[in-house]
Amino acid sequence: MDKQRERPGPPWRKWVERAGRGPAWRSALLVAVIAQVGSGWAGQGQSGRVAPDLLARLLLLIGPALLVVRHRHPVAVVYGVSAVTLVYLGAGYPYGPVFLALVVACFAAVIAGHRRAAWGAVGLLWAGHLLIGHWLYRYLPPGGDGPAPWARELGVAAWVLAVLAVCELVRLRREQWSRERVERAAAERRRADEERLRIARELHDVLAHSISVINVQAGVGLALLDSDPEQARTALTTIKAAGKEALGEVRQVLETLRAPGAAPRAPAPGLDRLPELVEQAAAAGLTVETAVDGRARHLPPGTDLAAFRILQEALTNVVRHSGSRTARIWLGWRPGSLVLRVDDDGPAADSAAGGSGNGLAGMRERAGALGGTVEAGPRPDGGFRVTATLPLRAPAPPQEDP
Repeated sequence: MDKQRERPGPPWRKWVERAGRGPAWRSALLVAVIAQVGSGWAGQGQSGRVAPDLLARLLLLIGPALLVVRHRHPVAVVYGVSAVTLVYLGAGYPYGPVFLALVVACFAAVIAGHRRAAWGAVGLLWAGHLLIGHWLYRYLPPGGDGPAPWARELGVAAWVLAVLAVCELVRLRREQWSRERVERAAAERRRADEERLRIARELHDVLAHSISVINVQAGVGLALLDSDPEQARTALTTIKAAGKEALGEVRQVLETLRAPGAAPRAPAPGLDRLPELVEQAAAAGLTVETAVDGRARHLPPGTDLAAFRILQEALTNVVRHSGSRTARIWLGWRPGSLVLRVDDDGPAADSAAGGSGNGLAGMRERAGALGGTVEAGPRPDGGFRVTATLPLRAPAPPQEDP
């Protein structure tokens, strides 16, 4: 069974999926280095701001230091980094990479599922910046500073929205890819279950038929061992042939388990082996008459195998559960379907003749997998009838979402 290949996606998909799962100290160290170096450069181009001093350097270390525990405490970290950033801005230090720590903290909070905390922390920063720029600037450094221009406030608001939008986009992408992985895993499990069911049906059909023949012939051989040794020898020969065929078919089924996807060494049985099936039934003491109505046509491999297995199981049920030693097979070729009918004149040998065993269930599953039906039950005039209708066109495989 071939596994469905995972779509590669955009080149940044691997980074997005792995975000929040690696060591936190590496990214925190990188943010600290960028903040320390970048803030010094940013201060050179902002003459109206306070040059970074020891307090500024300390604040630029505290923010990244909080990021080390962002995976375990995302809510506390995002609010803590927001507060540190707000203190930095309130002290009049230059704008620049100080916001990078908040971006990383917001990203971690959103990825962890705390969207409201991320929005609240960013909203707190923006509201604090608005308060500082238009009211508290009189009491905060740098001295002689006036109210902040509204263009700057609009830029800060745009930056806040951009950060949150990117975080939300990453979250949606991660959730989408997570659902795809779950769906692929579920599809793999369904295919594995279907394969196990197919193998179980094959083993049941092969073993039930062959063991029934062996059981009947063993009884004949034991009964005639002293009175008719030649007939007992014939029964033993039939047992040997049935056992050899069963071993070959079981080995073929088991090879698909050892090497999934490998081509079988022998072709799957089909209606071309119907005469062989009749001979096996005759060896088990069952006389089988066959009749065909309509022109035979080529069958898809799955339909051909299902038709053979349904006839095989129906004859096996006659041998095991019917007192009749005669069965009739009728094949009706219709324009869009093949009708299989197996009749025996009964009476039932035990309570299982009513069709409550696994054999009839297996026949119905085979026919249902092809879009067909199986009906089984007593006939009004006595005996038992199994009728299967199989479409001649194989069902189209389910289409996967692009």
